[in-house]
Amino acid sequence: MLVDFNTLPEESRVWIYQANRSFSDEEVTEINSKIETFIEAWTAHGKGLQAGYNIVYKRFIIIALNQNLNRATGCSIDASVHFIQDLENAYNVDLMDKMNVSFKQGEFIAYKPLVDFKKMAKNKSVSKNTIVFNNLVSNIAEFRENWEVPASESWHSRFIK
Repeated sequence: MLVDFNTLPEESRVWIYQANRSFSDEEVTEINSKIETFIEAWTAHGKGLQAGYNIVYKRFIIIALNQNLNRATGCSIDASVHFIQDLENAYNVDLMDKMNVSFKQGEFIAYKPLVDFKKMAKNKSVSKNTIVFNNLVSNIAEFRENWEVPASESWHSRFIK
């Protein structure tokens, strides 16, 4: 059951998928429709899941699930992974690679392999004040407070002196 992302409880589980490129406006419209269709049909052991989503900066797909109502199961999580993989194929985009880092460079969102981000940190091209996206947050409360933070407040800090 699709609900507005902003109406979900703070403890709702989140999954964040970062794209290796920005989506076009047309792609965002299409992806919105596909996500809504997926969430409307998303179930766990035949029970509907109350979920919402956001597409942020035309680059991040955030899916949230109210687990107070019904919890995700292995099969329902597998279904969501297959859905994301279908989006990857349809739009020729990488959404699942967790070994990449997204961060702000002025008004732009940069996307780099972790090894390149480490080099940038070593060369002081990024600093403890660089805004990074911590895609390891696990619920909406953490997403709101700790997703878009200075590198010094994220797991990225280990690379910055």
